[in-house]
Amino acid sequence: SDVCSSDLMGHSQTSDLRAGTTSVPFWKSFSRSQLASVAATVVDFGCLVLLVEYGGVWYVGATAMGAVLGALTNFTLNRNWSFGATSARIEGQAFRYALVSAGSLALNSAGVWAITEGVRSSYVISKIVTALLVGVFYNFPLHRYFVFRVSPPAGL
Repeated sequence: SDVCSSDLMGHSQTSDLRAGTTSVPFWKSFSRSQLASVAATVVDFGCLVLLVEYGGVWYVGATAMGAVLGALTNFTLNRNWSFGATSARIEGQAFRYALVSAGSLALNSAGVWAITEGVRSSYVISKIVTALLVGVFYNFPLHRYFVFRVSPPAGL
């Protein structure tokens, strides 16, 4: 039950409706997922600033709301655009995404602490380094192969 479809740019991808998997080229999904992360970060920080500065919301509550909206943005863009994984059930994807996000939170928190304390770096530099490492080596592979179940290239 393979289905071949095209995206807006005319690129094809295949879906196996039984397994709920897709096959999107690695570099295409990698670059798109990085752009989705940037968009999610803009939504997260934008929501924080707007809620605090113009909505009078307490910064801690606004931080949580921004994080939730950023996560929803990232999930939606990744599902629909980065990985083209719309044939699978959203409930399972959302559950797996939440698990990966919890791990990401733990890795980011530990990484910022370890770099800041261990190397005596600025927490801002620690955050940037940690976010890049976790994003590329943890979030992307788990989103691609676990959350959205993109098939590995033939022969792997």
